[in-house]
Amino acid sequence: MAGNRTQIKIVGEILDTTMQEIDEQEGATVTHIIKNANISHGRLSRILSNLVSQGLLEQVNTNRSCRYKISPSGREFLSAYKTFREFSDDFGLNI
Repeated sequence: MAGNRTQIKIVGEILDTTMQEIDEQEGATVTHIIKNANISHGRLSRILSNLVSQGLLEQVNTNRSCRYKISPSGREFLSAYKTFREFSDDFGLNI
């Protein structure tokens, strides 16, 4: 039985979504992140604000929308997170 996702797992999914975005120059829309990370708009807004202030995401404002793309620091964080997640999975630990 699967439990609730941890905050770090949600952050990993958000960063992964912004990194996988097809048009990396434009960034991912909030709607795209909501769908891919399976998170509510209210919770996502708080997390996005936090990730931008920590320098893991960059906010790109266009005429039509606000988009987010992963920063170099975010890429580094995501890589370390994935490595740690694989390591913990090998030992049967849930993070």
